[in-house]
This record gives sequence, C-alpha cells and structure tokens, in this order.
Amino acid sequence: MHDIPDPAAVARRIAERREQLGLSEEALANRAAMAPRYLRCLLDAGPAFDPAGFVRIAAALDNTRDELLEGRADAPPGQGGPGPRPRLLDLTEQDCWQLVGGHGIGRIALPVEPGPVVLPVNYVVDEHSFAYRTGEHDAAAPEEGAAVSFQVDHIDEYLGRGWSVLALGPAHYVDDPGELERLAGLPGAAPWAGGERSCWVRIRPVEISGRQLVTG
Repeated sequence: MHDIPDPAAVARRIAERREQLGLSEEALANRAAMAPRYLRCLLDAGPAFDPAGFVRIAAALDNTRDELLEGRADAPPGQGGPGPRPRLLDLTEQDCWQLVGGHGIGRIALPVEPGPVVLPVNYVVDEHSFAYRTGEHDAAAPEEGAAVSFQVDHIDEYLGRGWSVLALGPAHYVDDPGELERLAGLPGAAPWAGGERSCWVRIRPVEISGRQLVTG
C-alpha cells in the first residue's frame, strides 16, 4: 500500500512550480481543463480525492505525477521546510569529529581567482585531519600550503534537523610512500569520481566548529 501524500505538501509543490512557469492559479486551471474553483477544491482535498485530476495538473505543469506528489528524487536538500520550534546549537570540537565520522562526502573551498571555488570530494578522517584524493591538475587540487576551508553537513528532511561542521586550515600534499599506502587502504578512500587521482591532499584544521539544528 502506498502512503497517501500530504495535501499541503502537494499544494506547495504545485504553487512553486506554477510560480516558476509564471502561471496564475486561473491559468493553471485553464491548462488543466478544469474550473478554477474545482482546482482550489483539489488543492485543499489532496490527490486521493481525484487522482486523474492531479495527472492533468501535472501535465499542465510539465511535471510527472510522481514528481508532483512525492517531489523530485534528486532535489537539493531543504525542500521539506523547517521542523517545529527550530533551534541552532553550537557544537564542541569533539562533537564535530564525532559527526563527520571516518569518511564521507564534504566540500572543499579553494582560494582562487576571481573568487573561491567550492567542490564536492569524498574524504577520509585520519588522525584529526581530513584527506582526499585528486589529480595533479584537477579543479580540486590546491596550491601547496593554501589556506582552505572544508565543510561536511547532514540534513534530515523528514524531521527538519541537521548539522554542519566547518574546518579551516592549510592544505598539504602527502608525499611519504608509507603514508600514501596507509591512506589508500582506509575505508572510503576510493574516489567517487573515478579516474586517475594519484595525489592525496591533507587538511589539518587549525580551527573546527559546527552548529546543529534541533527541533521540538
């Protein structure tokens, strides 16, 4: 049995898509071949009231029915909205290291011209430092010793909770053969982007901080 979509969430997605297309509610009703009053009735009642009507609305918005009812599977985070009574809490350094775990996906910010470049990379945590693989001339390859920032975060769309950790420090290339071999053997060391990525970059933070969004 499929879960019944939340009528309010579906109505919000319809309104957002309608505004993207520059359509009034009346224009959308005309496209969907229904009276504006009936469209409003459907938005209030939800998809279970008239499934075929929502198929017509989806077609009028150049969406699929599933996208309209459930949202895009590849949508960026933050589509669900905040949870009840949200609060931001500061994290201790110990909390930060615990949350980032042993490996995952983060974002490296490099100081280049005309402005900073932020790129996703998969990282490993090694002796209170972040390390990632890149190619010698890849976009994620910093200048030796460059001051960079590294961010890892997580959001729970359903609960409206999440956390973000930011590390600041210099980026150095690893050149010791034994250290390179050890890093390559850590869980999560294989580069997600594939290709020849023979360089390891290590960021040992001089400062690490974080914030956690809690609700309730």
